[in-house]
Amino acid sequence: MTTRRAPPADMNMDTAKRGNYESGSDYVLEYGELRFTFNERDFTERVEQAAAKLGFVGGALGDHEREDLVNLAVNGEVPEPQSELGEHINLCWGDLNGPSERSLVHWIRRLVFRGAWLDQRVMEGELEIVFDEHTHSFGYAQPDRNFELIELSPEPSWRAVAYRR
Repeated sequence: MTTRRAPPADMNMDTAKRGNYESGSDYVLEYGELRFTFNERDFTERVEQAAAKLGFVGGALGDHEREDLVNLAVNGEVPEPQSELGEHINLCWGDLNGPSERSLVHWIRRLVFRGAWLDQRVMEGELEIVFDEHTHSFGYAQPDRNFELIELSPEPSWRAVAYRR
């Protein structure tokens, strides 16, 4: 899975295919044949939400912290930290970096991708968002399969090396 800052708009080629998520052209996330493009706000919010879901950050982040988190997601590192979060990432790098299944960068990208993929499936009518009264949580159901819920694979936790202010 690759993430990168998108080239200027005049350099983009029209590669829209069914199933590709698009909210803008600032960032590109590619996996196999899928190519998702994001505007800056959408991508930043998704990266922050992914880091929170993984237990790496808690609460709302400041602008410089978000900038460091986006740099981590896009570049796989934070060479010039703009915040204490960026410094924390570099201090804990040995615990955050590793094989893809154990890399914070991989999992942030994976959750950003998964969220956009799910949103696209909802927009195309292949999934519906449902509320489970027993667990008091939201999930995704397949209307063409008698509203069978889909099960998302669990993600690891980075609470042990989480950034705390």
